[in-house]
Amino acid sequence: MPKKRDINLAKTIRNIPDFPKPGILFRDITTLLQDKDAFKAAVNALTQKYRNKKIDYIVAVEARGFILGGALAKDLGAGFIPVRKKGKLPWKTDSVTYNLEYGTDTLEIHQDALEPGSRVLIVDDLLATGGTVEAVAELVESQNAKIVAIAFVIELVDLKGREKLTSYPVFSLIKFRGE
Repeated sequence: MPKKRDINLAKTIRNIPDFPKPGILFRDITTLLQDKDAFKAAVNALTQKYRNKKIDYIVAVEARGFILGGALAKDLGAGFIPVRKKGKLPWKTDSVTYNLEYGTDTLEIHQDALEPGSRVLIVDDLLATGGTVEAVAELVESQNAKIVAIAFVIELVDLKGREKLTSYPVFSLIKFRGE
């Protein structure tokens, strides 16, 4: 039987300098996802963290959040709710527009996605400035659901996104500080 390898999840993240623009160090999660042991370890760690929290739904943001959210929903026996960019969902939607570094963006959720009082775990791949997940939280709460927690694989601590999410328990598997 092959020996089980110890996995340092942070070391499975590829760093890409100057992407998408000069001066940015992009933390690429696709290398974690392609490593079957690392992907399994990340999903298992999140599953263990939330196994006893009675989660009804995982709400995740496209696109990498879908990968993690789908796997986590399966493991937790929860439903999966996608949050997408404007115009991508086929049914009636609730939407929220939020500020980006340069401009704005709009996210949508189906109007009938969540039952009032349902317990939600929001999942995304990365916490940077927090604006996207803050918008997702607004959508979830607009449907009178309860946000149990917000979970990430990566948190870029220096960007202080957690400060926008102080109303919720926030957890990240990997924290990067500095460049």
